[in-house]
Amino acid sequence: MYYLLGTDIGTSGTKTVLMDLSGNLVAKDLQEYDVLTPKPLWAEQWPDVWLEAAKASIKNTVAKSGIAPEEIKGIAISGLYGGSGIPLDENMEPIRPCMIWMDRRAEEETAWVLENIGEEKLLTITHNGAEPYYGYTKILWYKNHEPENWKRTKLFLPPNDYVIYKLTGKVAIDYSSAGNIGGIFDMNTRIWSKDLLDAMGILVSMMPENIVESTDIVGGLTEEATKELGLLAGMPVIASGIDCGAANIGLGVFQSGLYAAAIGTSMCAALISDKPVKGKGLIVWPYLYDAKKLSYYFSGGATAGAIVKWFRNTFCDYEVAMEKEGGRPAYDILNEQAERIPAGSEGLLVLPYFMGERSPVWDSDAKGTIIGLSLMHTKAHVYRAFLEAVAYSLKDAMEATGENLGEYILLAGGVTKSKVWRHIFADVTGYPVVCPLQDVEANMGDVMLAGIGTGLLTFEDVKKWQVLDEKIIPDEKNHKAYEAYFKLYKDFYHSMKDNMKKMTGVMHEFQG
Repeated sequence: MYYLLGTDIGTSGTKTVLMDLSGNLVAKDLQEYDVLTPKPLWAEQWPDVWLEAAKASIKNTVAKSGIAPEEIKGIAISGLYGGSGIPLDENMEPIRPCMIWMDRRAEEETAWVLENIGEEKLLTITHNGAEPYYGYTKILWYKNHEPENWKRTKLFLPPNDYVIYKLTGKVAIDYSSAGNIGGIFDMNTRIWSKDLLDAMGILVSMMPENIVESTDIVGGLTEEATKELGLLAGMPVIASGIDCGAANIGLGVFQSGLYAAAIGTSMCAALISDKPVKGKGLIVWPYLYDAKKLSYYFSGGATAGAIVKWFRNTFCDYEVAMEKEGGRPAYDILNEQAERIPAGSEGLLVLPYFMGERSPVWDSDAKGTIIGLSLMHTKAHVYRAFLEAVAYSLKDAMEATGENLGEYILLAGGVTKSKVWRHIFADVTGYPVVCPLQDVEANMGDVMLAGIGTGLLTFEDVKKWQVLDEKIIPDEKNHKAYEAYFKLYKDFYHSMKDNMKKMTGVMHEFQG
């Protein structure tokens, strides 16, 4: 019997799974780590943290499974959006930490691009705008602020492609990772835009020349890598791509016209389409399947599960302590309490902008905000308001994408474990919600891509893997209430937007 591995390098941890060719989980392992935030709105990670976590999770998964190495026929490796990519020197060693998607420092560079290149030209060539979220503005920040490091830089590689290089010795970038860098990738031709690279003073040689499909085999494991992983030399390593796209693959999304949201630390909500989508403020990159034809029209919150985790870790010491002592999971207790609170949390609203906000809001100065607190509100009220905030963020993303979103939403990620949260998403958006019965995230998609890349599986085979749960139908009464709260959600942000920006200025003035 044969088996496949799928590894996803995430923002807060790297997870590997081993599955058989029928999609049954055999073993898994998770390695956790933190994000470096040396200054407000900065977010960095050292690439060797990703590499060591990937190696450990793969090695541990193989060991836990008890499967003989010769029966494991391939691995696909997806990753978080690594922003700037990892700057590598002539020896292919990292020069500094990678500025990841969360990082919002490139405000001046964004303004320069808008003034000197113009948004219309960017949209025509790249289908993306100018914003600190994008990798190319972070690369410009690096060029402007760290000139000595810039002189040493020979290549930029995204997190998953860097790990693949370290395991195989082969350099490549998948289409999704290339497109997500933004303003230097031509979405019309699916190659680097020399015109825009020249305009920004970035050498085309700094971008990987070999752009591959997510099902392509980049290379085989080196002898050195196999000693660390417990696998056979030459085992195929498949490209995969951006992890939210891999999660969509895991959901069985291989055709145009489906709207899916993968909600983990952040929220990645997108329509897959073979036709241009006239949405506002969307992020666009080639999809992980049929990358030259299908595009991923993405929007979604910079923080989603992250703010709920922050709430648990900051205000729920008792529940966390009980869990550590062998009691019920803290989230289970909180969700049970939140379920008893009515829609709208009895007048509480949370703006989930705890790390600024990306598409469709695009505001680095946006702040996390709790509105409407009174002495009658409890921890359960506030917790439910946090759950509702993420659902409002999804509704905002859907409205920005436009119409023709299909008959239901596919919802994946950690949120699907919470019954009350699933119902909140349906009630807030007004769309039926369908969730996978299996825990998908990106890893199942990685395994599917590994199977297709090695020729052990076809697209028809992997489509049968994903069994979906029954639709959750929106409650009309709750949806009516949420429509009113959602209007306030948007109004509050716009009424406070200027003061949020002023607060950023005051913070910089007094705290540096």
